[in-house]
Amino acid sequence: MAYAATAETSLPPITAPPGVLAVQRALVWLIGASGAIVFIEPSPYEIATLLATVFFFATGALRMRLAFIPLLATLCLLNTGYMISAISVIDQPVGAVDRPSVAMWITTSWYMAITVMLFAMVVAEDTAARLDMLRRGLIVGAMIAAVLGIAGYFNVVPGGRNLLTLYDRARGTFKDPNVFGAFLILPALFALQSVVSDRLGKSLRNTIAFGVMSLAILLAFSRAAWGGLILTAMFMLVLMVLTSRSQAQRSRIIIIALVAVALAAALVAVLLSFDSISQMFKQRASFDQSYDSGRFGRFGRYILGADMALDRPFGIGPLQFIRYFPEDTHNSYLNAFMSGGWLSGICYPALVFITALNGFRYIFVRAPWQRAYLAVFAAYLGTVGESFIIDTDHWRHFWMMLGLMWGMFVAAEHYKARASQAFNAAAVPAS
Repeated sequence: MAYAATAETSLPPITAPPGVLAVQRALVWLIGASGAIVFIEPSPYEIATLLATVFFFATGALRMRLAFIPLLATLCLLNTGYMISAISVIDQPVGAVDRPSVAMWITTSWYMAITVMLFAMVVAEDTAARLDMLRRGLIVGAMIAAVLGIAGYFNVVPGGRNLLTLYDRARGTFKDPNVFGAFLILPALFALQSVVSDRLGKSLRNTIAFGVMSLAILLAFSRAAWGGLILTAMFMLVLMVLTSRSQAQRSRIIIIALVAVALAAALVAVLLSFDSISQMFKQRASFDQSYDSGRFGRFGRYILGADMALDRPFGIGPLQFIRYFPEDTHNSYLNAFMSGGWLSGICYPALVFITALNGFRYIFVRAPWQRAYLAVFAAYLGTVGESFIIDTDHWRHFWMMLGLMWGMFVAAEHYKARASQAFNAAAVPAS
């Protein structure tokens, strides 16, 4: 699935009138901002992606490139596996009232695949501007969700605690605190980049934004989100230091990062002085959770589920794992085998890990969107790791990042090709 430079790199970029271009960028911003409001169905995110798909297609801005064929084929095979496995269980009950039907689960999976292709094709053109608009939209949406989550946790808004929290954990505009915390990581990384790189005014604004989002992640009491923010931020900052153009810039990143760590530690210490937060923190920080241990605990189910997957080439069907075990898989790779058999079980990790490995090839490409690339790549890797302990296969922002990665792969190849052509042209002596 690795992208290789071909004659396609010589294709001219898609052009559009200024007004059309402005609407396209505005729709990308809207997708980013609406991605934070998903506690209603259909969510604003679904509406925004539908509008964007229609408008981009109508204006001729969606180009299916040769490099996207492996991505498209893998997504189709993945969902075909789900459909085959669902045939025998399409009318089976799914256990809980708030769970989707098998048919709706399949539909959602296909929809996620469509969004991957949308983001890949959109970001492959006008890359820097569209990524910047997406970044802005994500930060706005994340701030809305984070502020509401914090307000709900501290019961600032009357009745807000019941609506904006779950099990005494902040969830903001999401249905689940784990997804809430995970979603905030990418916009938090974008804000952190500005903190360590931009001028004072913009840096201060993003310092506030990063602080608010970090507090919301803390109050979500999601161990995966805590670890995800810390590890992805460290990884991204290391990449920023390695790709910095000057020693002064590298020094600034390191110094501000150290100051941020000290301030974060002080903030956590202050918050832990509150009994309610301290007790929940100790409970959630423990690695000895009752639902993790035992034969049918989270990790025990991994072993039992893997053994079952070896004997069932067509899987057991979507949403059926809970009929055999006390809880869901809480492992996206195992869930692919269970929900779609060997076909989906092979395609899903192949797509995810090949994308991750391919991502390392473009870290040092000095494209105008390199900084955004580092943030998306770090957040994507964090979600890939988190997928071992939680079901991320229907997380909208995960599939968005997957599509962004492929779009940036293509854009980076085109950028390198154009830079090489310009260099060769400059090297040819005038006749």
